[in-house]
Amino acid sequence: MADDTNPTTTIIREKSGGGMTAIIILLLVIALAVGGYFAFIATDSTVKKNDAVAGAAKSVGDTADKFGDAVQPSK
Repeated sequence: MADDTNPTTTIIREKSGGGMTAIIILLLVIALAVGGYFAFIATDSTVKKNDAVAGAAKSVGDTADKFGDAVQPSK
């Protein structure tokens, strides 16, 4: 007959958190995408503002030239 005085017990442990890691990585990717979008919008806005200021300065310069020509006496 077999000696069953010391039976063996097998314990199986499953690692948890694998799904949570994927969710955290997904959230980080989304946050980077949103941040990049707003950085792009801010850069685009700055470029448009600079173009508007340059256009206004050119317009003022053109007006000043016309005024100077009108004020200058004819020879």
